Amino acid sequence: MPTAIHYTCQRCTACCRWPGEVKVGAAEIAALARHLGLSEHDFIQSYTRLRPARDGLALLDKGPAADGTSNHECIFLEGRDCAVQPVKPIQCAGFPNTWNFPGWRELCEAVPSLPQSQPFEPRVWSGCRDSNPGPLRPERSALPS
Repeated sequence: MPTAIHYTCQRCTACCRWPGEVKVGAAEIAALARHLGLSEHDFIQSYTRLRPARDGLALLDKGPAADGTSNHECIFLEGRDCAVQPVKPIQCAGFPNTWNFPGWRELCEAVPSLPQSQPFEPRVWSGCRDSNPGPLRPERSALPS
């Protein structure tokens, strides 16, 4: 059975700067609000927006930069740190293993590794000695004395 590759985050923050939306559900809103010391209502008003399909909420991004260029950074990104790291949304925690976007490998510095739930076990072909006896040697009795 092939082992799936797991990517270990290097905290490069490329995914935190990518245009798009970070969906948040009720449990995530409650955890984020509690972490920030806010009521859920205040958190929703300050840090979320209605998703374009009107089917839920998403975190705000930082909006236009001072020079007017687009800035798609997550509202909770502070330099290379996440202000809500201990309670970050499931979507953030799952990247790039549970979801990703086209071209993510060109931007993301995540390192491929074996999943933590499957420790590395070297596999050795057990039949190699039986099927390859090695160099043939004459019997001792056939050797000159």
